Amino acid sequence: MRADRVFAYGAAAGLLGDLLLGDPRRGHPVAAFGRAAGAVERVLWRDHRGWGALHTLVCAGSAVALGAVADTCVRRSPAVSVVLTSAATWAVVGGSSLVREARGIGRALEAGDVEAARERLPHLCGRDPQALDADGIARAVVESVAENTSDAVVGALVWGAVGGVPGLVGFRAVNTLDAMVGHRSPRHLRFGWASARLDDLAGWPGARLTAVLAAVAGDDPRAAVRAWRADARKHPSPNAGPVEASFAGALGVRLGGTLSYGGRVEHRPVLNGAAGRAVGAEDIERAARLSRRVGLLALGVTVAARAVAAAVNARAKGRTS
Repeated sequence: MRADRVFAYGAAAGLLGDLLLGDPRRGHPVAAFGRAAGAVERVLWRDHRGWGALHTLVCAGSAVALGAVADTCVRRSPAVSVVLTSAATWAVVGGSSLVREARGIGRALEAGDVEAARERLPHLCGRDPQALDADGIARAVVESVAENTSDAVVGALVWGAVGGVPGLVGFRAVNTLDAMVGHRSPRHLRFGWASARLDDLAGWPGARLTAVLAAVAGDDPRAAVRAWRADARKHPSPNAGPVEASFAGALGVRLGGTLSYGGRVEHRPVLNGAAGRAVGAEDIERAARLSRRVGLLALGVTVAARAVAAAVNARAKGRTS
């Protein structure tokens, strides 16, 4: 079986597994990787970029190497290769958990239980929940849904199409390292620099594809493109900017503004400010549905791109033989 078909069948089965089963309650491979990366950090930590780069190389490199070894071991069996790709996709994609947490917060807000929404918010993002009112929580949820659609679904599929199982696990490893050490805390300002920059690089193609698909799948494609072009560059993150701006335009809401992380207040530019309205609790469900549509479209695009690349490569080999 050709590699593009292995990816197509495996990625589709893995995405279906995520949709039907969600994340495992115990023994999640990403959590195991996080514990291992934390142990390596305790050994290597120095307040220095070079030691942080070594930490990134050891952790992300080990994940890619493990994926490559597993892929090589099963390559002679197409059926087992599909199973491995499916398992890897299911393990690294987090679309169902994202939507489940978002909807849980949305239900709490719609019931008027702001305290319950505050209690659940840390499961979705790192904002300070006590600093947010109901509208602020809703905005934080929509922003997190947008950004994590790229990080937890589309980016993984892009790198799976490029590199198979090693690409899938490598992307999730880099993304996890960024969440662990890539933030600007005093401990990780220098140590986490390499992880943050590598995550920016790895997330670049997935973020742009997410922004395009949000425009295609959203209620107002023109508004999504307009907000992306006008406001994406204002965001401090090179990847969150296009995604959040496109989601804001597609949903007809305003994102960005003042937020608080770990007691640190940031004043970010408003995205889609001229045409959008304030985010309400009802927009959480709309964002969740848009995230689902984007994920399914991303599967189709990456499978098609992998098939086209395989066909072009086969034709090129036929001309040289």
